[in-house]
Amino acid sequence: ASTTNASPVSTSSTVVNISTSAVASISQEYPTYTILGQSQYQTCYPSSGFGVVPPADSSTESLALSTTTYPEEKPNALVPARAVQRPSSGDASTSPLLPRATASKELDEQARKNIPGKNRGKRKADTSSSQESELERVFLWDLDETIIIFHSLLTGSYAQKYGKDPTLVIGSGLSMEEMIFEVADTHLFFNDLEECDQVHIEDVASDDNGQDLSNYNFSTDGFSGSGSNANHSSSVGVQGVDWMRKLAFRYRRVREIYNKYKTNVGGLLSPQKREALQRLRTDIEVLTDSWLETALKSLLLIQSRKNCENILITTTQLMPALAKVLLYGLGEVFPIENIYSATKIGKESCFERIVSRFGKKVTYVVIGDGRDEEVAAKQHNMPFWRITNHADLVSLHQALELDFL
Repeated sequence: ASTTNASPVSTSSTVVNISTSAVASISQEYPTYTILGQSQYQTCYPSSGFGVVPPADSSTESLALSTTTYPEEKPNALVPARAVQRPSSGDASTSPLLPRATASKELDEQARKNIPGKNRGKRKADTSSSQESELERVFLWDLDETIIIFHSLLTGSYAQKYGKDPTLVIGSGLSMEEMIFEVADTHLFFNDLEECDQVHIEDVASDDNGQDLSNYNFSTDGFSGSGSNANHSSSVGVQGVDWMRKLAFRYRRVREIYNKYKTNVGGLLSPQKREALQRLRTDIEVLTDSWLETALKSLLLIQSRKNCENILITTTQLMPALAKVLLYGLGEVFPIENIYSATKIGKESCFERIVSRFGKKVTYVVIGDGRDEEVAAKQHNMPFWRITNHADLVSLHQALELDFL
């Protein structure tokens, strides 16, 4: 105020003069502001496309990091998220009657409101939109030989690869397989549903009439899950509707059981079975050199981010897959809505369903060991992280910690 010549009573013709000393002090206080704003992110936001370079935010940093590994994901995933914000910042300039200074001021205020915080934690706290609308990354996980070691235990290939006692390895695999099918048969209607397996828990929900199942007796409702009976019932009209309704009831009950016991699978087991499961999981962790524990570090890190989601796609049928997830203690990491069985339709079709669910603006990262998920990832132009040994799991966790993924 002391360096201006403006009078207390100003007119439309008043000219504000800033002294040379004030300009010099500003230059000294912010000597590199313009240089930093342009040079640091020049490749991401070329000056020819944007007249004003906004302050760097975490999404820009994430983009700069991810380009070294997955350059093709840049235009599809992160840039549209910024583009959504731009129209709101330009509203002030739509009226030609506004003075240029007023429009510029409103633009700056809007831009300042729209630019997210520098760190990830602030962005989470400030968002008020639903979880799916704020998603940035979806991680598509394979189960066997990626998160857990199971199939290679049964075949003995894990023992051969890592020099373990084949008798112990195969015995542990068989014991876990027996427990998986026991839970699937006893609690998840696998005997009824094996021949009418679905990809997702919601696939028959439209046939559920919402009937109260508190006193419903599933063992005496006359449902038969064989394919021949299902086809016959469907051709009989009303009986077909009745069969589909009973099928939907079973899937609803499976959802209830999964949600009830996803953090306490021991509640489904007898005390003896509970102790046996605890010993078995401990033995498998020792035999596999803490494979599951290492994978869990990455899963839990992703789960802690509000803008990321873990999805499981497995070639195991849905009911045994749910039993497997529960018995290995993964129920808290994977909500039942995030588990897909690719047994009937293959992983590529599962990926299509997931993309239609979360949208094309999200970045998808596929993590697995097999050729089928790698081919499906390539088909959908998704980056693929191959898991073949412990080092791959450790590297994955490091990449997540450093925010490369």
